[in-house]
Amino acid sequence: MKNYFTPFERGLWLGSCTVILAAYAAFGGGSLMTLAASLVGVTSLIFSAKGNPIGQGLMIVFSLLYGIISYSCRYYGEMATYLGMTGPMAVAALISWLKNPYSGKHSEVKVGRVTLKELPLMLALTAGVTVLFYFILRYFGTARLMLSAFSVTTSFAAVYLTFRRSELFALAYAANDAVLIALWALASAEDSRYISVAVCFVMFLVNDTYGYISWRRMKHRQNFSKK
Repeated sequence: MKNYFTPFERGLWLGSCTVILAAYAAFGGGSLMTLAASLVGVTSLIFSAKGNPIGQGLMIVFSLLYGIISYSCRYYGEMATYLGMTGPMAVAALISWLKNPYSGKHSEVKVGRVTLKELPLMLALTAGVTVLFYFILRYFGTARLMLSAFSVTTSFAAVYLTFRRSELFALAYAANDAVLIALWALASAEDSRYISVAVCFVMFLVNDTYGYISWRRMKHRQNFSKK
Protein backbone atom coordinates (compact mmCIF):
# COMPACT_ATOMS: atom_id res chain seq x y z
CA MET A 1 0.00 0.00 0.00
CA LYS A 2 3.01 2.28 0.53
CA ASN A 3 3.52 2.81 -3.21
CA TYR A 4 -0.12 2.31 -4.15
CA PHE A 5 -0.92 6.01 -4.16
CA THR A 6 1.13 8.51 -6.15
CA PRO A 7 2.81 11.42 -4.32
CA PHE A 8 0.10 13.71 -5.72
CA GLU A 9 -2.68 11.45 -4.43
CA ARG A 10 -1.12 11.23 -0.99
CA GLY A 11 -0.74 15.01 -0.96
CA LEU A 12 -4.34 15.48 -2.12
CA TRP A 13 -5.66 13.23 0.64
CA LEU A 14 -3.48 14.76 3.36
CA GLY A 15 -4.28 18.27 2.16
CA SER A 16 -8.01 17.54 2.11
CA CYS A 17 -7.93 16.08 5.62
CA THR A 18 -5.90 19.05 6.88
CA VAL A 19 -8.37 21.58 5.45
CA ILE A 20 -11.32 19.66 6.91
CA LEU A 21 -9.67 19.43 10.35
CA ALA A 22 -8.77 23.14 10.26
CA ALA A 23 -12.35 24.11 9.37
CA TYR A 24 -13.68 21.89 12.15
CA ALA A 25 -11.29 23.46 14.69
CA ALA A 26 -11.93 27.03 13.52
CA PHE A 27 -15.73 26.98 13.35
CA GLY A 28 -16.66 24.60 16.13
CA GLY A 29 -17.58 21.92 13.63
CA GLY A 30 -20.65 20.62 15.45
CA SER A 31 -20.47 16.99 16.53
CA LEU A 32 -17.58 14.60 16.13
CA MET A 33 -19.86 12.71 13.76
CA THR A 34 -19.61 15.62 11.31
CA LEU A 35 -15.82 15.42 11.39
CA ALA A 36 -15.84 11.63 11.10
CA ALA A 37 -18.20 11.75 8.12
CA SER A 38 -16.01 14.31 6.35
CA LEU A 39 -12.82 12.29 6.84
CA VAL A 40 -14.47 9.02 5.82
CA GLY A 41 -15.96 10.69 2.76
CA VAL A 42 -12.73 12.23 1.50
CA THR A 43 -10.92 8.92 2.09
CA SER A 44 -13.55 7.06 0.08
CA LEU A 45 -12.98 9.43 -2.84
CA ILE A 46 -9.23 8.84 -3.06
CA PHE A 47 -9.83 5.08 -3.19
CA SER A 48 -12.64 5.51 -5.72
CA ALA A 49 -10.31 7.62 -7.88
CA LYS A 50 -8.11 4.51 -8.13
CA GLY A 51 -11.10 2.33 -9.04
CA ASN A 52 -10.70 0.49 -5.74
CA PRO A 53 -13.86 -1.12 -4.26
CA ILE A 54 -12.76 0.05 -0.80
CA GLY A 55 -14.01 3.46 -1.92
CA GLN A 56 -17.55 2.14 -2.27
CA GLY A 57 -17.36 0.41 1.10
CA LEU A 58 -16.39 3.70 2.73
CA MET A 59 -19.16 5.47 0.80
CA ILE A 60 -21.69 3.21 2.53
CA VAL A 61 -20.34 4.33 5.92
CA PHE A 62 -20.35 7.98 4.80
CA SER A 63 -23.98 7.69 3.64
CA LEU A 64 -25.07 6.51 7.08
CA LEU A 65 -23.23 9.30 8.91
CA TYR A 66 -24.27 12.02 6.47
CA GLY A 67 -27.91 10.93 6.62
CA ILE A 68 -27.92 11.44 10.38
CA ILE A 69 -26.25 14.85 10.06
CA SER A 70 -28.74 15.95 7.39
CA TYR A 71 -31.66 14.97 9.63
CA SER A 72 -30.36 17.25 12.37
CA CYS A 73 -30.45 20.18 9.92
CA ARG A 74 -33.91 19.30 8.52
CA TYR A 75 -32.38 18.56 5.13
CA TYR A 76 -34.71 15.62 4.71
CA GLY A 77 -33.87 15.44 1.02
CA GLU A 78 -30.24 14.77 1.80
CA MET A 79 -31.19 12.28 4.50
CA ALA A 80 -33.58 10.40 2.21
CA THR A 81 -31.17 10.56 -0.72
CA TYR A 82 -28.18 9.14 1.13
CA LEU A 83 -29.99 6.64 3.36
CA GLY A 84 -32.57 5.55 0.80
CA MET A 85 -30.60 5.82 -2.45
CA THR A 86 -26.87 6.60 -2.28
CA GLY A 87 -26.16 4.07 0.48
CA PRO A 88 -28.06 1.15 -1.11
CA MET A 89 -26.68 2.01 -4.55
CA ALA A 90 -23.17 2.07 -3.07
CA VAL A 91 -23.82 -1.49 -1.93
CA ALA A 92 -24.87 -2.41 -5.48
CA ALA A 93 -21.83 -0.58 -6.89
CA LEU A 94 -19.54 -2.40 -4.46
CA ILE A 95 -20.89 -5.75 -5.67
CA SER A 96 -20.56 -4.64 -9.30
CA TRP A 97 -16.96 -3.46 -8.80
CA LEU A 98 -16.00 -6.67 -6.99
CA LYS A 99 -17.49 -8.75 -9.80
CA ASN A 100 -15.63 -6.81 -12.49
CA PRO A 101 -11.96 -6.59 -11.50
CA TYR A 102 -9.45 -5.49 -14.09
CA SER A 103 -7.13 -8.36 -15.05
CA GLY A 104 -8.06 -10.23 -11.89
CA LYS A 105 -6.86 -7.36 -9.63
CA HIS A 106 -9.51 -6.65 -7.03
CA SER A 107 -7.82 -3.34 -6.23
CA GLU A 108 -8.87 -1.94 -9.62
CA VAL A 109 -12.24 -2.20 -11.31
CA LYS A 110 -12.63 -2.69 -15.04
CA VAL A 111 -13.91 0.57 -16.51
CA GLY A 112 -17.33 0.20 -18.13
CA ARG A 113 -19.35 2.44 -20.39
CA VAL A 114 -22.87 3.76 -20.82
CA THR A 115 -24.03 3.36 -24.40
CA LEU A 116 -26.18 5.88 -26.29
CA LYS A 117 -29.02 3.35 -26.25
CA GLU A 118 -28.84 3.23 -22.46
CA LEU A 119 -28.79 7.00 -22.02
CA PRO A 120 -32.58 7.53 -22.45
CA LEU A 121 -33.21 4.92 -19.74
CA MET A 122 -30.82 6.65 -17.35
CA LEU A 123 -32.39 10.04 -18.02
CA ALA A 124 -35.91 8.67 -17.59
CA LEU A 125 -35.01 6.98 -14.30
CA THR A 126 -33.29 10.14 -13.07
CA ALA A 127 -36.31 12.28 -13.94
CA GLY A 128 -38.71 9.80 -12.35
CA VAL A 129 -36.73 9.59 -9.11
CA THR A 130 -36.43 13.39 -8.96
CA VAL A 131 -40.19 13.93 -9.36
CA LEU A 132 -40.97 11.25 -6.77
CA PHE A 133 -38.56 12.71 -4.23
CA TYR A 134 -39.77 16.26 -4.91
CA PHE A 135 -43.26 15.44 -3.67
CA ILE A 136 -41.93 13.41 -0.76
CA LEU A 137 -39.65 16.25 0.28
CA ARG A 138 -42.40 18.85 -0.10
CA TYR A 139 -44.69 16.76 2.10
CA PHE A 140 -42.08 16.70 4.89
CA GLY A 141 -41.42 20.44 4.61
CA THR A 142 -37.82 20.06 3.48
CA ALA A 143 -35.67 23.18 3.76
CA ARG A 144 -34.51 24.64 0.40
CA LEU A 145 -36.81 22.33 -1.53
CA MET A 146 -35.63 23.09 -5.08
CA LEU A 147 -31.94 22.72 -4.20
CA SER A 148 -32.69 19.51 -2.31
CA ALA A 149 -34.62 18.13 -5.28
CA PHE A 150 -31.77 18.99 -7.65
CA SER A 151 -29.40 17.23 -5.27
CA VAL A 152 -31.52 14.11 -5.78
CA THR A 153 -31.09 14.49 -9.55
CA THR A 154 -27.31 14.74 -9.44
CA SER A 155 -27.01 12.05 -6.75
CA PHE A 156 -29.04 9.50 -8.69
CA ALA A 157 -27.11 10.15 -11.90
CA ALA A 158 -23.87 9.74 -9.94
CA VAL A 159 -24.80 6.45 -8.27
CA TYR A 160 -26.20 5.05 -11.52
CA LEU A 161 -22.97 5.84 -13.37
CA THR A 162 -20.93 4.46 -10.47
CA PHE A 163 -22.86 1.18 -10.67
CA ARG A 164 -22.20 1.09 -14.44
CA ARG A 165 -18.49 1.76 -13.81
CA SER A 166 -18.44 4.80 -16.08
CA GLU A 167 -15.82 7.49 -15.58
CA LEU A 168 -18.66 10.02 -15.87
CA PHE A 169 -19.74 9.18 -12.33
CA ALA A 170 -17.06 11.52 -11.00
CA LEU A 171 -18.46 14.44 -13.01
CA ALA A 172 -21.96 13.73 -11.72
CA TYR A 173 -20.65 13.66 -8.17
CA ALA A 174 -18.82 16.94 -8.83
CA ALA A 175 -22.13 18.48 -9.89
CA ASN A 176 -23.71 17.11 -6.72
CA ASP A 177 -20.85 18.60 -4.68
CA ALA A 178 -21.61 22.04 -6.12
CA VAL A 179 -25.27 21.71 -5.07
CA LEU A 180 -24.27 20.58 -1.58
CA ILE A 181 -21.80 23.44 -1.19
CA ALA A 182 -24.71 25.81 -1.86
CA LEU A 183 -27.02 23.97 0.56
CA TRP A 184 -24.57 23.91 3.44
CA ALA A 185 -23.38 27.47 2.77
CA LEU A 186 -26.98 28.58 3.30
CA ALA A 187 -27.16 26.49 6.47
CA SER A 188 -23.86 28.02 7.61
CA ALA A 189 -25.35 31.51 7.34
CA GLU A 190 -27.75 30.48 10.11
CA ASP A 191 -25.37 28.32 12.14
CA SER A 192 -21.59 28.61 11.79
CA ARG A 193 -21.15 25.00 12.93
CA TYR A 194 -22.11 23.91 9.42
CA ILE A 195 -19.24 25.79 7.78
CA SER A 196 -17.10 22.70 8.26
CA VAL A 197 -19.66 20.63 6.29
CA ALA A 198 -19.59 23.16 3.44
CA VAL A 199 -15.77 23.04 3.46
CA CYS A 200 -15.98 19.25 3.37
CA PHE A 201 -17.90 19.36 0.10
CA VAL A 202 -15.48 21.89 -1.36
CA MET A 203 -12.78 19.28 -0.81
CA PHE A 204 -15.08 16.61 -2.24
CA LEU A 205 -15.38 18.73 -5.39
CA VAL A 206 -11.60 18.90 -5.71
CA ASN A 207 -11.29 15.14 -5.19
CA ASP A 208 -14.11 14.26 -7.61
CA THR A 209 -12.51 16.45 -10.26
CA TYR A 210 -9.28 14.51 -9.80
CA GLY A 211 -11.29 11.27 -9.77
CA TYR A 212 -12.57 12.00 -13.28
CA ILE A 213 -9.05 12.72 -14.54
CA SER A 214 -7.77 9.52 -12.89
CA TRP A 215 -10.53 7.40 -14.41
CA ARG A 216 -9.90 8.85 -17.88
CA ARG A 217 -6.26 7.80 -17.56
CA MET A 218 -7.28 4.40 -16.21
CA LYS A 219 -9.72 3.88 -19.09
CA HIS A 220 -7.05 4.79 -21.64
CA ARG A 221 -4.53 2.45 -20.01
CA GLN A 222 -6.98 -0.45 -19.88
CA ASN A 223 -8.06 0.06 -23.49
CA PHE A 224 -4.44 0.39 -24.65
CA SER A 225 -3.49 -2.90 -22.94
CA LYS A 226 -6.10 -4.71 -25.05
CA LYS A 227 -4.28 -3.82 -28.24
